[in-house]
Amino acid sequence: MRKEDCFYLGRVVSKYSFRGEVLLKLDTDEPELYEELESVFVELGKNLVPFLINKSSLHKSTLLRVKFDDVDDEATADSILGKGVFLPLTMLPELSGNQFYFHEVVGFTLLDTTYGDIGIIDSVNDSSAQVLFVAIKDDKELLIPVTDDIVKKVDRTTKTIHVQTPEGLVDLYLDN
Repeated sequence: MRKEDCFYLGRVVSKYSFRGEVLLKLDTDEPELYEELESVFVELGKNLVPFLINKSSLHKSTLLRVKFDDVDDEATADSILGKGVFLPLTMLPELSGNQFYFHEVVGFTLLDTTYGDIGIIDSVNDSSAQVLFVAIKDDKELLIPVTDDIVKKVDRTTKTIHVQTPEGLVDLYLDN
């Protein structure tokens, strides 16, 4: 399985028992959706390796207690500690309305209420304090905050996102 065809579900954060059980910290608002998984992909080196799940249950808020097949002792559990856990993109729940996955909107056109077409989304930067659309317009990069106040409509049919940017923001990028 290629990493590009998967989404990040979480990380193996600790051992739970001497029998190889581990805790996964899930990166989701709805951990209950992933309680009945049959398998996941664990990132080992540059590869995603399938791990079959023998049993799992939610543990506290966003932790999933997992017993993988063939992980039967602490030493084997140690070998996957800190590793990323992935699932195929096809397993993502479908979103509607103005909700979207970051990977889903790459390539969408940003349409501003004042300026019209302000660029094509090249990526989404979620590593800063504020999530940002990184859009390209006429070889210039625009950084547009992703907030409910700015994102007005997501149109999957036309692959557009209608935004209302704060006064002067677009001018910073396009009037230079």
